[in-house]
Amino acid sequence: MSFVYGLKCRECGRQYAKQPTAGCEDCFAPLEVAYDYDAIKRAISRAAISSREKNLWRYKELLPLDGDPVVGRASGATPLLKTNRLAQALGVKNLYIKNDSVNAPTLSFKDRVTAVAINKALEFNLSAVGCASTGNLANSVAANAAMAGLPAYILIPFDLEPSKVIGTSVYGANVIAVRGNYDDVNRLTSQVADRHGWGFVNVNLRPFYGEGSKSVGYEIAEQLGWRAPAAIICPMAGGSLISKIHQGLKEFEQLGLLDNEVTTRIYGAQAAGCNPIVDAVKRSSRQIKPVKPNTIARSLAIGNPADGYHAAGVIAESQGWAEDVTDAEIVDGIKLLAETEGIFTETAGGVTVAVTKKLIAQGRLDAEELMVIVITGNGLKTAEAVQLAPPIIIEPHINQFEQAIKGFAATSSL
Repeated sequence: MSFVYGLKCRECGRQYAKQPTAGCEDCFAPLEVAYDYDAIKRAISRAAISSREKNLWRYKELLPLDGDPVVGRASGATPLLKTNRLAQALGVKNLYIKNDSVNAPTLSFKDRVTAVAINKALEFNLSAVGCASTGNLANSVAANAAMAGLPAYILIPFDLEPSKVIGTSVYGANVIAVRGNYDDVNRLTSQVADRHGWGFVNVNLRPFYGEGSKSVGYEIAEQLGWRAPAAIICPMAGGSLISKIHQGLKEFEQLGLLDNEVTTRIYGAQAAGCNPIVDAVKRSSRQIKPVKPNTIARSLAIGNPADGYHAAGVIAESQGWAEDVTDAEIVDGIKLLAETEGIFTETAGGVTVAVTKKLIAQGRLDAEELMVIVITGNGLKTAEAVQLAPPIIIEPHINQFEQAIKGFAATSSL
């Protein structure tokens, strides 16, 4: 059973039918799914959610499918881990990691949004799907399209990391590299969607696609014992994820599923080489000034974010903040998380850890409060970003081994 009325414009409120639609025809603002929350409240409960299979579909009343999902049954339900050594290193006591670097099938949070979008493409009887992507979305669309039996057309920047290109092509997708950055690719994708009528997940399927991100917020609350945290720190690319996590928490509150009021402060993280949302927040504005990306965090390298206005608004309204970090700080963040908690994150996760460290140093995060870092992708996707010393090579003799470990001991004491 679907609890969806249709679509509505986020800005002017114009209503649309439940169909593939890129944006509002009147004001060009994004569209969002409109739900019958009164009916959902009668249908959903903690007990019902807890009794279901552990994936994002355990929150099915709050997701926009008309029927049962065909793809994405292994997506979601990722761990929420209380850190020990990372918390100690940062000087805080209640630090958790929402670890979507182990999401299925392609090791990023994009598996959530793609699961919703590809299922909607099937419900709309679309003949093909696709996306514009800086990597993670490309992987996920390709994988879920293969599972759904749909052709996939993936447009990417020409200089994308090789591992992400392989992680898309292996599923049999039609991969097209475009000379330009993500914003150039995205403009072309919009033209392709208009001409061919295929389901592009971040164009005409975007209202449905974004709903999958709400499940991150639902899971955080459920895993904390049906409570909202004091603070969430999240990376920002297009700006949708940070907004949808907050929306998910507010929906749980509205439906009476939480034990506390949602006063969660939302903190956004970007790379200094592509920080249009951070710039807006620091100007006390929601107006985005587009930038030309120049950062190793390519999964966040969107210079003109489609949901930047809304993301800046959520940050301000929740009394949060936004920060950026250099490429060197990003690499340090990747290493810090790996060396303290054994989690290898991609560059976006390095951004989020490094920004958390900066926010704590600035006094914007209280050492006593419960905070959650959202890790959105796996480090195997961007392994080339971390330059490490090669292993020591020895002959198979014990004396050489003893000499080698003396070298390790000397290095670790520096």
